[in-house]
Amino acid sequence: MLVLSLVPSGIGFVLFVYGKKQERWMHVAAGLALMVYPYFTSTVTQMLIGGALIGGAFWWAVQNGW
Repeated sequence: MLVLSLVPSGIGFVLFVYGKKQERWMHVAAGLALMVYPYFTSTVTQMLIGGALIGGAFWWAVQNGW
């Protein structure tokens, strides 16, 4: 679980840094969410579903102009 949690956390860190440099606050928020949510999951299924939901919400928000 610890090694698997590095994947969404790494993606979240990249989004966070990019959003901070470009002043895109939706990227910062999605990055923070991706970095934090693995701490609150106890199974691989929860981690996959949580990541998919956060990623989907981020994609939807960016497509709609946020």
